[in-house]
Amino acid sequence: MTHADELLHGWRARALRIEAEVARAVVGQPQALRMINVALFARGHVLLEGDVGVGKTTVLRAFARAVGGQFERVEGTVDLMPGDLVYHTYVDEAGKPRIEPGPLLRHEDALATFFFNEINRARPQVQALLLRAMAERTVTAFNREFRFPHMTVFADRNRLEREETFELPAAARDRFMFELRMAAPADEAARRAIVFDPAFHDTEALLARVEPGIVPWRELNDIAVLVQESVLVSEALQRYVMDLWEATHAPQRFDVRIEGVDMDRLMLSGASPRGMMALVRAARVAAWFAGREHVIPDDIASVFPAVMGHRVFFSPLYEMRHAQIAEALTAQLLQRVPTPR
Repeated sequence: MTHADELLHGWRARALRIEAEVARAVVGQPQALRMINVALFARGHVLLEGDVGVGKTTVLRAFARAVGGQFERVEGTVDLMPGDLVYHTYVDEAGKPRIEPGPLLRHEDALATFFFNEINRARPQVQALLLRAMAERTVTAFNREFRFPHMTVFADRNRLEREETFELPAAARDRFMFELRMAAPADEAARRAIVFDPAFHDTEALLARVEPGIVPWRELNDIAVLVQESVLVSEALQRYVMDLWEATHAPQRFDVRIEGVDMDRLMLSGASPRGMMALVRAARVAAWFAGREHVIPDDIASVFPAVMGHRVFFSPLYEMRHAQIAEALTAQLLQRVPTPR
C-alpha cells in the first residue's frame, strides 16, 4: 500500500466518523447527512430546502462542530446590505465611531463553515457578493484581500413565504454543488423520538453530543485533491457521463417522457460544464466512501439528482412546477440513458 493509499484510508475513516457523529444529533436524515458529507469532501457548497423546523440549521451546526474551524451564520433579511457581510460599525465607550470586519471577514482564513439562513430574503446585491466569495473564496476590503481557502458555504431557502423574497438567479444556484431537499422524517420511530424525547427539544445539548474537530480541517483541500486524483473514471463511464450531459439538454432524444409535459417545449437549458464537473467530483467521493478506487454507475446515480435538479431550466410554461418536473426528469434520465455494463 502506497503512502497516498494509507492517507486516503485513514481519511475515509475520519470522513465516515464525521457522518456518524452528526447522526448522534440528528435523526431520520441519513440521505441528507451522506450528501452533505460528500459535498464537504468534494469541496462543494450546499443549498438546503425544506419546511420550517425540519432541522436544517441543526444539521449544519453539527457538521460545523465535527469539522472544526470557525463558524459564521448570517440571517437573510430584506434590509441586509452587502456591506453588512464585510464590516459593521458601532460607537465605542468613548463615543467614537468604529469599523470592524463583519461576519465574512472576522475569522479570515480560519473560516471553515459559513451558513446563510434564508438566502432568498437577501437582496440580489448581497447574493452577488456571496457568489464571489463562494467562487473565488476571496473578498477585497479595508484595502486588502481576505482569503478563506477552507470555507464551505451552506444556505437554505424559505419556500413558504413569497413576500419580500428574491429568487436566486441561475448563476447563483449553479455555484452550489448540491441542492438538497430536507423533509420531516418518514420513519415512525424517528418521528416519535423528535416529538416525545426531551433530548431532541434542546438543540445545544444535541450539538454537545457531536465530537468537535474530528479532522484537521486545514488539510481538507489537499485530501479532496488526492481523492480526485486517485479515484478513476473508466472510458465507458466517461461516455456515460457525456451522454447524461447531452440528455439534460435534449431529453427527448433519449425517449424521456414525463406525464403532462410536452418534451419538445420543456427545456430552456441543461447542465453547465460546472455542473458536470460537480457531478464527477461528487461521484468520485461517493466511490471513495464506498471503499473503491473507481467510479461505478451507482456512484453517478447516487449524486445525480442533487447535482442536476437545480441545473436544468424549463420554459416559463413549466417553470412553476420546477421541483416536481426536475425530480421526474432526473429519474427518467437515469433510466433512459444507457448504462455501461
